[in-house]
Amino acid sequence: MKKQDTLIRLRKFRVDDLKRQMATLDGMKADVEKKVADLEDSVARERQRAGETDIGRLAFPSFLRSIEERRENLRATLKNIERERMQCQNDLAGAFQELKSLEFAAEQQAKRLAEIEARRAQSRLDEMALVRHLRKHALRGA
Repeated sequence: MKKQDTLIRLRKFRVDDLKRQMATLDGMKADVEKKVADLEDSVARERQRAGETDIGRLAFPSFLRSIEERRENLRATLKNIERERMQCQNDLAGAFQELKSLEFAAEQQAKRLAEIEARRAQSRLDEMALVRHLRKHALRGA
């Protein structure tokens, strides 16, 4: 029974660890999405400023190229995070299934042990009743 309890604790730890990884990946994804939104805001601000001066109009295209490069890097990062998240989600589902099957097996084993103990107790009670009955009839006959 101790080995099974250890396995269950190990599986629970694995499930908790995968949940933490999922939360971390979700946080990373939200952070990168916020960076992409900030980048879009930055482009809008710079476009407005670029229209105000001649130097701004000349520098804006190179700024736009660097921003586009950054945007592509962020999108690639988002794809990687999403891929890792899907893998983690699959691992979590598998680990959760393993945990539940171990818990179910432990419950079934506990139920079987309880039934065996109940049968033993009933057998002892039946034996005591039989002995009592035999003693009672033996005293009558004597």
